[in-house]
Amino acid sequence: MFSRAIARRQARQALAAPLLLRPCTARFISQDTPSGLTAEALESLTTAAALDQVPRTADAANTQSQRRVPSATSSAVPEWWKEYRRAQNLTKTIGSEVKSAYIPSELLTNPPYPRDITLELLMASQTHMGHHRSRWNPANSRYIYGVRDNVHVISLETTASHLRRAARVVEEVAFYGGLVLFVGTRPGQMDIVTKAAGRAGGCHLYTKWTPGAITNRDFILRDREVVFLDEHDRPVPGFDGHVMDRRPMVPDLVVCLNPMENKTLLNECGLATIPTIGIIDTDADPTWVTYAIPANDDSLRSTSLIGGILGRAGQEGQKRRKEAAAAGRVSWDNPVEVHRYMIKTRKAYEAAQEVWQEDMKAMQESKDGNADRLLALKRTPTSESSRASVMDLGAGAGVLPVRATHILA
Repeated sequence: MFSRAIARRQARQALAAPLLLRPCTARFISQDTPSGLTAEALESLTTAAALDQVPRTADAANTQSQRRVPSATSSAVPEWWKEYRRAQNLTKTIGSEVKSAYIPSELLTNPPYPRDITLELLMASQTHMGHHRSRWNPANSRYIYGVRDNVHVISLETTASHLRRAARVVEEVAFYGGLVLFVGTRPGQMDIVTKAAGRAGGCHLYTKWTPGAITNRDFILRDREVVFLDEHDRPVPGFDGHVMDRRPMVPDLVVCLNPMENKTLLNECGLATIPTIGIIDTDADPTWVTYAIPANDDSLRSTSLIGGILGRAGQEGQKRRKEAAAAGRVSWDNPVEVHRYMIKTRKAYEAAQEVWQEDMKAMQESKDGNADRLLALKRTPTSESSRASVMDLGAGAGVLPVRATHILA
């Protein structure tokens, strides 16, 4: 302890001594001055050089700054503005281009067409995300690409091919004048089905399906109003009697966005041989629908994409049908019951013409025209439909193309 205190005291004294007096540094310090200069001259030269260097650099920087930034009243402002615009135009193409990656409402207001289907679009819309392995339905194993974190991943190639096939089916049904029903009963799917049905010229359902609306339609749908249209979508008069006698309409194709909650609907469509299109997730059975689309049915982004593409497909079919009608071609044949009614109306029209001709001849030969006129009115057929309806349908019965559709509120 005593030796440590002595060493500590000696070290403090050595460090506190001036630098020139320390023995350890004395040999490295030279006391000689450069030739021709005294110590006072060397000190003044060094100080002057140091003081002169700093102000000169600051003055140069200030001068350059004042020269490059003109004042608001300077005449060089227009020239500087032109130079700035020229540099901006030269460099505007450099770097990355910033675009909006996703707009939620765009899939509803401006959905893509079937020809725009890509794997990148399907992945960005989350169509590849399935359910947990514990909820897997082995019937759709051919649609599964693999497993990640115990969640099944749906094959995007399979989704793209099946979606294109379903879009083709919707387009052809719309082209041949069929009625397409879009069904989506989950929260948030109302806008999807309504806009898709509006584009495809079909019907929509976003509430619970009424059991028996197809199998027991004679009772449930008996009050639904039906209108008959020609190839140009113009109402055709004269079918009042047929509307009262025929059975209620059923859709020609059903598009279901959530088959898990609409098993009753799909079962009734199967009993009535109505083709169906449905989004089949990894927990659903693809045999429930006629045309399966393996995709995620829980994401609104996924269902919006699929519903929008199918709506666009129906819109393309309606456009083709109207173009064909404008060119004088009709893309469908009249149903059997409509054809029979038109033939029956044609015969009634011909019989009414004969009666009217006889009455007109009797009125010309008779002296009392009033009595004969009343007799002609009594013999005019009114049981099938009104006289005007018979005349409207009679001239073109058997050749007039018509199709029935529901009146949408």
